[in-house]
Amino acid sequence: MTLTTFFAAFGLGLSLIVAIGAQNAFVLRQGLRREHVGPIVLTCALSDAALIAAGVAGFGTLTEAMPWFGEAMRWGGAAFLSVYAALALRNAIRGGEALTPDATPAIPLRRALATCLVLTWANPHVYLDTLALMGAVSAGHDDKLAFALGGMTASAMFFVALGYGARLLAPVFRRPLAWRLLDLGIAVVMGAIAVGLVW
Repeated sequence: MTLTTFFAAFGLGLSLIVAIGAQNAFVLRQGLRREHVGPIVLTCALSDAALIAAGVAGFGTLTEAMPWFGEAMRWGGAAFLSVYAALALRNAIRGGEALTPDATPAIPLRRALATCLVLTWANPHVYLDTLALMGAVSAGHDDKLAFALGGMTASAMFFVALGYGARLLAPVFRRPLAWRLLDLGIAVVMGAIAVGLVW
């Protein structure tokens, strides 16, 4: 396995997944409340793994069938990352983001898993991140397995850290400055990947 490829995918996957969104907010809430954390984390990690695998495997097939598709996705991916970086930079400058759990009653496991699946699979953003963007960037690497494993590992580690580390992170991420620094880091990584795609 090529470690360079693995860590390139790991960095990309981590940058894509750490952005504040409905799915991450739900995992954080469940972690803070210590409700069904294991099943929720597993559901998120397995869903991401399936989508990343499909993106990495399917992208090669599409580029063989339609040679122009790879180039289009390369430029499209660079444009998408540039916008993503700009939005993260804007959030870092503006600030004001904070995540806190609400005070609603505990929910049953079945309902928690259903909510998790909807927040994951009904979110169009997840398809852009995993199928399109991860697939597009994977085209520049020969070791597809290492790339897929890098992305999957980043996803799994993030969800485990978010779900089980929520109680430790909660005091930190209640402060807007923490999210501003996180958004600034995301902007830098996304911008660097966009430049790498173009060159």
